[in-house]
Amino acid sequence: MNNNYNKGIYLSALGSFWWGFFGVIYFKYISFAGHIEVVIHRSLWTSVTLLLTTFLFSKWKIFFSLINNKKKLLVLFFSGLLIFSNWAVWIYAVSTNRVIDASFGYFVMPIISVFLGYFFLKEKISFKAKLSIIIVIISVLILLFIDFKSIPWIGLLVAILWSTYNLIRKKINVDTDIGLLIESLFILPFVLIGFYIITINNFNDFDTSNPTLMFILILAGPMTVIPLFLYVKGVELSGLGPSGMIFYITPTLQFLLGYFMFNEPLNFEKLVSFILIWIAVFLYLKDLYENN
Repeated sequence: MNNNYNKGIYLSALGSFWWGFFGVIYFKYISFAGHIEVVIHRSLWTSVTLLLTTFLFSKWKIFFSLINNKKKLLVLFFSGLLIFSNWAVWIYAVSTNRVIDASFGYFVMPIISVFLGYFFLKEKISFKAKLSIIIVIISVLILLFIDFKSIPWIGLLVAILWSTYNLIRKKINVDTDIGLLIESLFILPFVLIGFYIITINNFNDFDTSNPTLMFILILAGPMTVIPLFLYVKGVELSGLGPSGMIFYITPTLQFLLGYFMFNEPLNFEKLVSFILIWIAVFLYLKDLYENN
């Protein structure tokens, strides 16, 4: 049991590290292709990668059972739109040197999820969790009244989209990878149309004349799926609470990369807001630790 727990911690940490470091570096590197084409390739090759993993792990029975459930299919259609929107906003943030703002969203996302769970699912909420939510609201209000332009709108949108996505997925309780595969297949027709449009207008970087670049862009699929598998397996072995705490490796690395590697600006007002967020995160993690 202890070995499984430790293995789960390592896998969750590796998945979180992958998202926060390798993911940012990779998508920053391919941002020259333009955020629209990058989103298209991430969606397209995620679908292909998940089809391969479904075949590899023999999960077609789960897949077809979901296909035959109209209610869950409808929910997955809307959650698919949310995950596509989340990818689009995050990639736009990376492409336009707003990694710090995106990290803001992933810092507050679990806390917003707690609020949504309380509001929509009537989940119990502790005093420290309520205090964390209040501090997050205060941090945003500070930016709103001191410097409206400093509000990390992209980060807030990332947090809201991802939290809402988690809320919807929690209501139907399906396998993470198979659910994502179906979501990706719903998005796929729109993605292919978009790819066709940019290709006929010669806006595409993905071209048979450059097979190396083609391969690099195809990696957008595995770069999305691999950390997902690592993290989900970590949750299975160590539990949601410990994995939830470890997830904060992701926005921490994003913040550090944005500030130190990409030299993104961080004014005083935004720094104060981040300090408040970190206090809220500390309270939230302390509450998770005490209740798990």
